[in-house]
Amino acid sequence: MIHEITWANAHLHQGALYDSHRLRHKIFVDRTGYDVPTFDGAEYDQFDTPATVYLVHRGATGAVDGIARLVPTSRPYMIQELWPHLIYGAPPSNPKIWEGSRFGVDRSLPPQQRREVSRKLVAACQEFGLKRGIDAMIVLMPPFILRTVIEAAGCVLSAMGPVSSLGNIPVQAASVEISLQQLQSIRSKAGLDQPLLDAKEAQEAA
Repeated sequence: MIHEITWANAHLHQGALYDSHRLRHKIFVDRTGYDVPTFDGAEYDQFDTPATVYLVHRGATGAVDGIARLVPTSRPYMIQELWPHLIYGAPPSNPKIWEGSRFGVDRSLPPQQRREVSRKLVAACQEFGLKRGIDAMIVLMPPFILRTVIEAAGCVLSAMGPVSSLGNIPVQAASVEISLQQLQSIRSKAGLDQPLLDAKEAQEAA
């Protein structure tokens, strides 16, 4: 199962939120070299706020091994605040459009398991969006990740800007429609037949 965590319900999840920040450090600082704030082996930034929702996957041992961060574009968000020039036109500001960021899976997992966790996270984003009445999610990722993770999971992507560079990393903004058809496509490809988000947790996180 994937946990839907906010500041308000983090106390119910036995340190999973903090562990997710430590996994972010492992993925985005240790491995990728992002220049972002850190403390005590945990990565964070100004978009970690009470409005943020975290989707957190825990493996069989209970360790956090997959993460995604979701922020409504009606609040300050990463693309809008830091890189608005990387998209065509004005950045959206709409409660029905959310930004997905800090999407990552623990690289110490075997490749097949990483793919499974990635697809579960993509499916969970769709489930979350459908429950919240969201129309689309926007992301800024390396084109390789957009193709091999998001698109390969079963999503249809719409480019929101050209391929650009942030430091030495090529990135592109894209929009993903939230729809039952998309969710069904992802579930079919991943062999998923049950919801991934707990309904009780979703009510607590709302």
